[in-house]
Amino acid sequence: MKKPVQKSRIPEDKSFLIRELKAPFFDVNWHFHSEYQLFVVLKGKGTRFIGNHMSSFKEGDMVLTGPNLPHLWRNDQEYFQVDSKLETHGIVIYFPDHFLQNAVFELNEFSSIANMLYKSSRGLEVQGKTNREITQMMKELLKMEGVQSLIQLLTILEKIAQSEEYQIIADAAYTNTFKESEKDRMGLVYEFVMHRFNEKIALKEVADICNLSESAFSRYFKSRANQSFSDFLSSIRINHACKLLQNEQLNISQICYESGFFTLSNFNKQFREKIGKTPLEYRMEFVTSF
Repeated sequence: MKKPVQKSRIPEDKSFLIRELKAPFFDVNWHFHSEYQLFVVLKGKGTRFIGNHMSSFKEGDMVLTGPNLPHLWRNDQEYFQVDSKLETHGIVIYFPDHFLQNAVFELNEFSSIANMLYKSSRGLEVQGKTNREITQMMKELLKMEGVQSLIQLLTILEKIAQSEEYQIIADAAYTNTFKESEKDRMGLVYEFVMHRFNEKIALKEVADICNLSESAFSRYFKSRANQSFSDFLSSIRINHACKLLQNEQLNISQICYESGFFTLSNFNKQFREKIGKTPLEYRMEFVTSF
């Protein structure tokens, strides 16, 4: 796995940076950086990691992350096949933690934006009509320059701040305890698990990746991810099962084994504990909603 990419390249004479991203898949590196980031997925699907929270993502997913909040948009495995013709498309805006020389955090006129940015330390998912309006504004911003572009960015942030259509993502108790030097180590763990979650994974295999004993790795992972490694792995498997349950061609037993569970009883038990309903109930609810 390559080293984490430095996501922010804001020139010294710029107040922010906007980029349009087109590639076979999004960046595979789990990472964090000192800038705020507003990202919208225009094309692509997979699993999204924000702090200690994990969920599926697809077209339309929009998230604002605060400084040093770990994140990763990891495409489904089909995007990485040699003969894959799948593509991803997104727009990302970076702006610094001292945005406008801290004027946003000090002047009364910016109070609503400042409050919203404080909340983004746990990640904000923007939804509904607000999401659609801001997506269009971000597309327009790609073509703007100078003062007009800065006004557009402030308008975007104010629209989010005034909206009720956003949700905080990471748990209230979550804090990023990772050091800059630990990005590679945890990145390797995430990459390994996303490749192997549907197979039997021994704790020693993952501990070896980090050059730690099993007990040391367990303590390390829980202290950084705010959950045990087994809970993390189970969540990834359940998340994958939820995607498969939306496909009526697969039966529950097939989904159980393709998601990395080895007994149907354990699959049903863990699924109910995390989702609050059985796999069959989840499928029926999904089918009747369309």
